[in-house]
Amino acid sequence: MNKVLILDFGSQYTQLIARRVRESHVYCEIHPYTQASLVVARLRPSAIILSGGPQSVLSPDAPKIDPKLFEINCPILGICYGMQLMSLLLGGGVHKAATREYGHARVRQLGTTPLFSNLSPEIDVWMSHGDSVDQLPAGFRKIAESENGHLAGMADEAARRYAIQFHPEVVHTPDGPTILANFLFNVVGLKPDWTMKSFIETKRAEIQQCVGDEQVVCAISGGVDSTVASVFLHDVIGNQLHPIFVDNGLLRKNEAAQVMSFLKDALSIDVRMVDAAQRFLRALEGVTDPEAKRKTIGELFIRIFEEEARKIGNIRFLVQGTLYPDVIESVSLKGPSATIKSHHNVGGLPERMGLLLIEPFRELFKDEVREIGHELGVPKAIINRHPFPGPGLAIRVPGLITAERLDLLREVDAIFIEELHRHGLYDQIWQAFAVLLPVRSVGVMGDERTYEHVVALRAVTSVDGMTADWAHIPDDILAAISRRLINDVNGVNRVVYDISSKPPATIEWE
Repeated sequence: MNKVLILDFGSQYTQLIARRVRESHVYCEIHPYTQASLVVARLRPSAIILSGGPQSVLSPDAPKIDPKLFEINCPILGICYGMQLMSLLLGGGVHKAATREYGHARVRQLGTTPLFSNLSPEIDVWMSHGDSVDQLPAGFRKIAESENGHLAGMADEAARRYAIQFHPEVVHTPDGPTILANFLFNVVGLKPDWTMKSFIETKRAEIQQCVGDEQVVCAISGGVDSTVASVFLHDVIGNQLHPIFVDNGLLRKNEAAQVMSFLKDALSIDVRMVDAAQRFLRALEGVTDPEAKRKTIGELFIRIFEEEARKIGNIRFLVQGTLYPDVIESVSLKGPSATIKSHHNVGGLPERMGLLLIEPFRELFKDEVREIGHELGVPKAIINRHPFPGPGLAIRVPGLITAERLDLLREVDAIFIEELHRHGLYDQIWQAFAVLLPVRSVGVMGDERTYEHVVALRAVTSVDGMTADWAHIPDDILAAISRRLINDVNGVNRVVYDISSKPPATIEWE
């Protein structure tokens, strides 16, 4: 199988590069530049992409890689910072430009090159840089320049090394997907062999070899990822799988019953349910820091699964529905990109565990997992559910967590989702939920002063959760939802709507 290595130099767009490569049906992985040599030796990539980055390549502490990387016979594409670094390491020159380029720009091709096949002579692009290449390395030629006269692209076609100053991965570069596809197929000569069908077959063989005839427990939260993981593992190892659903008391209204019904009735999977609501509430008593919440929940989840595994006997493996964005956001792959938050099933895991992890979807994005669900015949009602975080409502109740606050939020969330369904908006939105804010506000109800809770509504559109925009719900529908919440939920007198995109905000509030 083709493998593309993306070396991360800290760009906020690095994950988008991976998305665009995957959309071309080519497998890729993101790794920090600090591990370049090790990963190249292990992965043996068909091609390498150097990401952008926030630092100046001229800074003394700027991220660098071993120049020997360019000695291997492997096509390389540098993007923005990656272009400047390529120039510097190969003997070219970089200077701080008098005119910086940020935002929309037009780029003119110089000559012809396979990287720009099937493109107009001038293309719209997205720039974000203050440094520019002012001297080409030996063997390179200019292939594009900006309206400001800055070098916008260079190539050493004999060595299959290409670099562009703009970002092809963002939607603001309309021809970006074509440029990346040209690199993958015209330059490197790859084949589009990354499909969910091929992934299923490859992963099936890996799991069967790893597990053998051992018994396995599967952690089910009720979300799309863990549900599809349980269906997949059940398909692979049959009765060796023991799915366990833990009701942690942090679920949405009636969710525990719905999850059990989905799995048992719709999917015919024998699931064991553990009521651990009180244990989680006790463990979270007095905990207000978001990271502490996630780690507390992750620790207790694992301990409960270890307890249940001992009851079954002879269990060595635990299956989780961990996704690639969970890994990227939790541990930032020990690279320059900042750790955003720990996910309870990645960064929140205890250091010592009595079970070995199987994470079949660790390399996948959410939309890819949904595609696997379709391939496995999982009902659309399950696959198309909005994402729900493993820590559940604990991270939608900033501040102290109490049973009373959780119950209030459940009512608010249920009404919000019900109204989205009623107005035909649910399937147009990637994720929607409510947050109970740790503040109260003054209001007037029935000519009397109130001092009640404030709830925030959050709805976003996205493809994979790595980036998102707030959903533009019509004003009249938002007004109707607000009226119903204030009228029907005792204790709420103010409703606000979150209009933050990701970045700079995250989708969840904690």
